[in-house]
Amino acid sequence: MKTAVIVQARAKSTRLPGKVLLPLGKRTVLSEVLNRCAAIPGADLVCCAIPEGNEDDAVAAEAEAAGARVVRGDEHDVLARYLKAARALDADVVLRVTSDCPLIDPALCGEVLAERARASADYACNNMPRSFPHGLDCEAFTTSALALADIHASTPREREHVTPWLRESHEISRTAIDGPWGAAARHRWTLDHPEDYDFLRALFAKLPSPAPTAWQEVADIVENIPGLTEINRQHNPA
Repeated sequence: MKTAVIVQARAKSTRLPGKVLLPLGKRTVLSEVLNRCAAIPGADLVCCAIPEGNEDDAVAAEAEAAGARVVRGDEHDVLARYLKAARALDADVVLRVTSDCPLIDPALCGEVLAERARASADYACNNMPRSFPHGLDCEAFTTSALALADIHASTPREREHVTPWLRESHEISRTAIDGPWGAAARHRWTLDHPEDYDFLRALFAKLPSPAPTAWQEVADIVENIPGLTEINRQHNPA
């Protein structure tokens, strides 16, 4: 079984244009994500799935500089872009990570991969329901299940967000790992708004070098910096 981590990325962003190429610590946001993904146990390779077109050439170059394979596809039909990448890589299993999660935890991603294999499930995740900090989200699924989604998913939501059909269809077997809930589940570590970038810059300035990858260590640091979580709290629905 060949497992590929596929990270979707693009230059466009309505709320924070060019966010994946913003500096964060000693790397860009995208490079931080890809470097963490390269450390995921059970993964054979890392790929960045990027839209076609000159507008995303800089994103493709940054992904290649970080050591990731690059596959380019439809900008808006992200499901089709994922399937194209999975097939180009000859992957049996895909771990989906988004490029706005610079604190993605390799060990936690490995747990999701292991749970999917243990249960022989078509799909596994760590956010159904959400019980970890927002920004640690990952999903593992078989390429054959993704191909079924490509056949049946028809709405713009299903095509853009890749996995709604996998998460909701009665044809798919699913499993999930449970998180800590409580205060940890209310943390927001994703990058979508300018305030999220302010939060992440302030946090990365306080992280030791090399930055910890275990989410529990990051949570301890976050909880001990007064006022840090207030920076982007308004964007956290929890």
